[in-house]
Amino acid sequence: MPTLPDGSIQLEHVWKKFRADKTVPKFYDQMTRFRRSIGSGNRYDYRWVLKDITLEVEPGKSLALIGINGSGKTTLLKIISQITYQSAGRCDVAGRIGALLSVTAGIHMELTGKENIFLYGAVMGMGRQSIRTKYDEIVEFAGLADAVDRQVKFYSLGMQMRLGFSIAAFLEPDVLLVDEVLAVGDANFQQKCLKRIGEIVKAGTTLLYVSHDLASVEATCETAVWLADAVAVASGPTREVVSLYRKAVEQNAALTTSTEGLVEILKVEIEASDGGQLRSECDLVVRLRLNSPEAIQANIFLGVSQGSAFPMFIVRHDGSFPAGDCEVVCTMRHVPLSKGRYSLWPAMSAHAGGKGKPLLPWRPAMSFDVMGPDFIKLPEGVMVMSNVYVGSDWEIN
Repeated sequence: MPTLPDGSIQLEHVWKKFRADKTVPKFYDQMTRFRRSIGSGNRYDYRWVLKDITLEVEPGKSLALIGINGSGKTTLLKIISQITYQSAGRCDVAGRIGALLSVTAGIHMELTGKENIFLYGAVMGMGRQSIRTKYDEIVEFAGLADAVDRQVKFYSLGMQMRLGFSIAAFLEPDVLLVDEVLAVGDANFQQKCLKRIGEIVKAGTTLLYVSHDLASVEATCETAVWLADAVAVASGPTREVVSLYRKAVEQNAALTTSTEGLVEILKVEIEASDGGQLRSECDLVVRLRLNSPEAIQANIFLGVSQGSAFPMFIVRHDGSFPAGDCEVVCTMRHVPLSKGRYSLWPAMSAHAGGKGKPLLPWRPAMSFDVMGPDFIKLPEGVMVMSNVYVGSDWEIN
């Protein structure tokens, strides 16, 4: 097989299994396991966490792994970084690997921040002089100038994450693996991290990125793989894969949402105020027909999201709702939605006098499509975090 250029990742038909969790050692369980071992010829039960995964990342490219918790994303990163090994298949990675798979990955608590920088670089095969040339940049980026000579065990969780990311990102790896660890940092540091990731990818480093923040995934990575139930459900351009994933999350949320609550939704309608097609920056009119067994004073909320349970914006109204059926009409003014599919999430909560019990639990009520301009592709490594204000008018009939 020809030698791969530095920064290349190739996985062919990778499988990984773990021994199943042990049960309480009761006599009945032991006898059941013994009978299974006789019939199968295997003393242990196993569960597959990765099944027939094949992917390839060329040097300097960026790939995102998305999916719910337990889908196999972190296990795949551990196989690529050789923390663990596949049960079957082939995994080839060329070049030096910088991995940030957990907040404390590669960090020794008893050593100082400075000692950790030099140790991590030595493990990556870098000379002391090469590490020294990067040392000031690492400390400045992490914001640890006043703490770099203290033992890491005295750092906060956020400080540990900043140190770990700075080391992994500034010691010039050929492959950078980033798991869901940036969520520990504050918004400003997340912006710095995303900007740095964009810079190192532009410089030729291969990026494998795991995150539940789909906005940062779309802004950072060119391609994506969606993992679910240990298999690769979809792969391709990031926006297409993320769109498929959002639709699946939306459908699953609609099926599994609790129906507990005092107020019942009888009907939901959404339309443009002029009766035409739903489109960007038009006024959206939402009509909810509700039923309540008693008159209530409550807050009603409407959120709009793109598939997940994290709305882009929420509008709210404090009002009185009569017993029996009533219609709630909300007009959202100049809604700034680009072309795509969205979900409407209504909810109601009682005032403090009602002990804040959920009258209507937060749940997706319907999906709708909006026509308009496409999503704007941001420059590499740039992600915009901002609050969105949408004006609204309410009427209760």
